[in-house]
Amino acid sequence: MARKKDPPCPPLALWLVTFSDLVTLLLTFFVLLLTMASMDQSFLTRVTVMPLDMGPMDTKGGGQISIKLMAVLEYMENPWEVMEKQNRIKDLLYPDEVLPDDISKSTLEENMKVLVKDDGVALVFTDKLLFPVGGSELDDSARAILNQILPMLEYMSEPIRISGYADDQEAQPYEVAMDRAIAVLTYYVEQGMANDRFSLSTAGADKPLVTGDSDAARAQNRRVEILIRTDRALDSYS
Repeated sequence: MARKKDPPCPPLALWLVTFSDLVTLLLTFFVLLLTMASMDQSFLTRVTVMPLDMGPMDTKGGGQISIKLMAVLEYMENPWEVMEKQNRIKDLLYPDEVLPDDISKSTLEENMKVLVKDDGVALVFTDKLLFPVGGSELDDSARAILNQILPMLEYMSEPIRISGYADDQEAQPYEVAMDRAIAVLTYYVEQGMANDRFSLSTAGADKPLVTGDSDAARAQNRRVEILIRTDRALDSYS
């Protein structure tokens, strides 16, 4: 008796294999898109929050700078903003927690200026912040004041001119003014800054910042000026 033949197999739907592969690839693609969208949202959130929580300005390291220092550098790039934002720049450079115990915020406001000159931006410190009256030696408070702008000076590449000044009643005004400028330059070189970035000048008592015969005017004229020579200034105070 002849063996009965098995019925033929139904044709396979091979297109389903290709379709399922396509669906799997599309699903993977959309999952990746969703993940990337979440990362972007997280990044935008961090960018929005960080400027509101600016910590103390630290020395640069590994190419990173603090948010505060970045803000100051942006002001330095735009002299018109320096003129409008002097107090803001001082607040960023010298928050309350970094001021020496013997220097109050009001003392800093009265004895530090951020000025725009023909060839750059000048940070001006009177002797009340840096030196004893008639003297040129830095004390611990003066070093703390100078150290707070060290990260900014290190990060920038522009040349720096340090100028010393005296009042019209000081003995040997040119000598004491130069000694003040040398003291500041020496401090920064000791902190590791390159000596060839600096130049020195002195005007003695010949270029007063404030005219007048009062003690207050003379106190403003006993000063050191740290000029960052950006060559982008719009106006001069002198």
